[in-house]
Amino acid sequence: MGLIEQEESGFKFIETNGGKETLLLLHGLFGALSNFEGILKEFGKDYNVVVPMLPIFDLPIKDVSVSGLVKHVKSFVEYKQYPKVHVLGNSLGGHISLLFALDNPNWIQTIILTGSSGLFENSLGSTFPKRGNYEFIKNKTEATFYNPSVASKELVDEVFDTVNDRGKAIRVVATAKSAVRHNLGDKLHLIEAPTLLIWGAQDSVTPPFVGEKFHELISNSELKMVEKCGHAPMMELPHVFNLHLREFLERNSIPDVSRETSESGQ
Repeated sequence: MGLIEQEESGFKFIETNGGKETLLLLHGLFGALSNFEGILKEFGKDYNVVVPMLPIFDLPIKDVSVSGLVKHVKSFVEYKQYPKVHVLGNSLGGHISLLFALDNPNWIQTIILTGSSGLFENSLGSTFPKRGNYEFIKNKTEATFYNPSVASKELVDEVFDTVNDRGKAIRVVATAKSAVRHNLGDKLHLIEAPTLLIWGAQDSVTPPFVGEKFHELISNSELKMVEKCGHAPMMELPHVFNLHLREFLERNSIPDVSRETSESGQ
């Protein structure tokens, strides 16, 4: 794609600098750029699409938590001085998006969630004792998708390498457990930003009833259920995902005003 990972003041990120509005993409426990290639290609010229690398494997072990990752995202957005953002998260990234939005509502234009944790998830992190078993990891990764061929060798290798690096595996398990502890069921009614839920009808990690529950609890939300699709619609059916996303973003564009300095200091 030609996009180069940048590093500034300790933050690692990809940025397209394509338009006035910022679309902030937050990845899950596995895969970062590979998860969002379809979005970067489709929206990179029309929006400033930004993918901050979440420091799941870089934080001190005592700081490895959902809260620690939310703090990192807030610090990054403050550092970059973005005006209001459209924040999009998959899986753990959706969970972080929600916590970030709850803490900083004035910074949020819209929220887009796909296969988000925060209410219920069948966590891959809970099955990590099978270290060293490539076939087990391959099957687990393939089961994330409706079409197992979406789980490329590169993605399986990435998950396998993470699981077999003891330091990384410990951080994945700690983060997954932290996510389970941070259930958002009693807070979602506080979300006011327009919210789009794009859910795979065959998602086995966060099943369809989870998307339906998010829709019920977030008053200003709309739910798009995608058939023949698993936990990562933006990877498995990018053309369908991008159609829903573009229509939603165009309906909820950001007024041409910058966030007040006082707001950024919340």
